[in-house]
Amino acid sequence: MNEPSRRLTDEPARRIRALHTADTITVYQAYAPRIGLPAARDGRFPAEWKRDRMTWIKPSFLWMMYRCGWGLKEDQETVLAVEITREGFDWALRNACLSHYDSDVHTDQADWKRQLRSSPARVQWDPERDLRLNPLPYRSLQLGLGGEAPRLYADEWTVSISDVTPLAHRIHALVRDGDLDAADRLLPEERPYPAGQDLLGQLTG
Repeated sequence: MNEPSRRLTDEPARRIRALHTADTITVYQAYAPRIGLPAARDGRFPAEWKRDRMTWIKPSFLWMMYRCGWGLKEDQETVLAVEITREGFDWALRNACLSHYDSDVHTDQADWKRQLRSSPARVQWDPERDLRLNPLPYRSLQLGLGGEAPRLYADEWTVSISDVTPLAHRIHALVRDGDLDAADRLLPEERPYPAGQDLLGQLTG
């Protein structure tokens, strides 16, 4: 059975696809229950969550499922949907650099390393995934937050945190049973995020 909504032939090579409103965007992370459960219960990250180390957020639900194995990998058993302000997300994009050197974007390796040292965020483009977690021929964004950005993310940008582990397990069960249409209907409604050249101009190499 095909996955019509996941096999798009007109997708650009790189695009942010996300569940978003006029004011917020939802990103995904997966943690051990000792961190994930209190975060979902209280709607904020607990003190144990390290605000001084880099954290990676993913707007793509299926890429998160690929990364955490549908919430079955060790220390990734709790999958969180974190709704954050678009203002914060856009700030991170404006202050990000690519996580890798790209000769089409950077003057030279030294230029890239200077950006890497000074930027509080970094961007990585990874192949989007289908329901069977196979790579698709276009890429979705991962956003790494470092420097001051993890604290801003946890304490200022976060609007709500939800435990979507049961949803992940339900979709996974449908995929295992071969009911891809039903699984597809349960996926978050991810639409192209309005990010133009002002946000992604130096991040699409």
